[in-house]
Amino acid sequence: MASPPAAHNPTEVQMSQLVQPCHTNHRGELSTGQLLKWIDTAACLSAERHAGCPCVTASMDDIYFEHTISQPSASPAGQRDGRSALGVGQVVNIKAKVNRAFNSSMEVGIQVSYEDLCSGKHCSICKAYATFVAQGPMGSKVRLEPVIPQTEEEKIEYSIAAERRRMRLVHKDTLKDLLTSSPQETELETRDGSGAVPAERTRVESVELVLPPHANHQGNTFGGQIMAWMENVATIAASRLCHSYPTLRAIEMFHFRGPSQVGDRLVLKAIVNNAFKNSMEVGVSAEAYGQEMSVSRRHINSAFMTFVVLDQQGQPRTLPMVAPEPGDGERRYREASARKKIRLDRKYVVSCKQTEVPLSVPWDQSNKVYLSYNNVSALKMLVAKANWALAREKEKVRMYTLEEDKFLSFRIEMSVCIPASRAFSLLSNLRRRHEWDSHYVSAELVQKVDDDDMIYHVVSQKLRNENKPQDFVILASRRKPCSKGDPYVVAFRSVTLPTHPARPEFTRGETLCSGFCIWPESQEMSKVAYYNQAMPGYLTYVTTNVAGLSSDICSTFEACEKFLLKNKEDLISRLQDF
Repeated sequence: MASPPAAHNPTEVQMSQLVQPCHTNHRGELSTGQLLKWIDTAACLSAERHAGCPCVTASMDDIYFEHTISQPSASPAGQRDGRSALGVGQVVNIKAKVNRAFNSSMEVGIQVSYEDLCSGKHCSICKAYATFVAQGPMGSKVRLEPVIPQTEEEKIEYSIAAERRRMRLVHKDTLKDLLTSSPQETELETRDGSGAVPAERTRVESVELVLPPHANHQGNTFGGQIMAWMENVATIAASRLCHSYPTLRAIEMFHFRGPSQVGDRLVLKAIVNNAFKNSMEVGVSAEAYGQEMSVSRRHINSAFMTFVVLDQQGQPRTLPMVAPEPGDGERRYREASARKKIRLDRKYVVSCKQTEVPLSVPWDQSNKVYLSYNNVSALKMLVAKANWALAREKEKVRMYTLEEDKFLSFRIEMSVCIPASRAFSLLSNLRRRHEWDSHYVSAELVQKVDDDDMIYHVVSQKLRNENKPQDFVILASRRKPCSKGDPYVVAFRSVTLPTHPARPEFTRGETLCSGFCIWPESQEMSKVAYYNQAMPGYLTYVTTNVAGLSSDICSTFEACEKFLLKNKEDLISRLQDF
């Protein structure tokens, strides 16, 4: 009997665009500005499908372009070269769907790929996330219905959307913290800057008149059009530094601060903030005003774009240094260096596949938000996996296993007569875990990163065939439910700290992904589930690994239940938050 077809996501929008000469630049490449227009259009249509009313772009998350989108050249033998490219007559495919709706905003996930009609080849161009806000009559807010994910992929995106939203909200604070903790000296003070180009030479200012073709169906300036204009002036600024044709590699979050309408004048400004060895950051902003000599301009958008210059072999060229102007120029220069570090850390921690992320990642101020994101999202991805197989059931305790790729994962769950918030408070405090898990010897709170993230040094019992105990440096990240139906989450992963290197009296252990999810079943009942993902090389130690399973799983989890029941009415513990 044939299996039923997969449920179709009603918010999904698919757009296919045939690249025409008018869509390309002087090098035969598909204009990035044109691509941004298509992306914004598809995302808006998806958002409006869910909202059932007009929607406006609030922001567009960081976009990393994986391939240059240019017309493939032909070799003497008549074969196309090996470059990943797209030219006139080929197809850009865009798929957009709403990952999650919050109160009046929603996250739309966008996947962009190209299709070579001659060879049938498909290749990814980029992936992006956009935030849209639903608008009712007279610009009033609209409360959105929740999105109900159907497939495993949709459940993962739905769950992690809350983490991405949290990361967006704290991005400014992350940058501020990094600037505060970083040295005040600039790169020009530590390297020979005698040949540096004054940043002022790269400055660009251009004005655009918003006409009806530039507006969306609501009469506001189309967000994709504004992004395209911003990309245009940023490219000019980058070209003035390198005296060549730069290639856009990444865009750091378009943030729309307000609308503009037909008849507005948009002033677009760009300048190279900093140039590194092989890349440069261009800051770009958009301001609007109604008519000449009117009231002050309105700042409606800003973004930071990273460019490279490629040689004939497709390798990045070395770029000249930039000499910032005193004052704001030096501030932008330093902020560009901080953003570069954040981008590298984020790409390393967030963009890697789970199999590519090292077990223990160094923790520091610049990557703390993204390590926390990776910690929680990895656990949420494990929770959303299908094909869990029931391996054992004893009274209330059920154990499931999941074999996938290089990992063997375990899930142990039970229902406990305790409010979910209470269980969350008790289980997120690693200093009390020894009260129910006999494999814990001690857990020292090393650093309180913030209210939701703690770093512990944990000591466990001696390993089998070892004459010394194991120790771990563990990042514990906890999250309360973002909306109804979400679990309480406590995620664990290994990190490295300079203050706590491996010591000869311990065997240093590591955990890739483990933690608790707690779902309220009623006001007094909760489903408590513990997850652990182990590499094959660590499975021999799974019975004694602090982040793994005990030799008697059921007994350990029964001890956990007794601990929760014993402490659920403890007033001191109830007030203690961590």
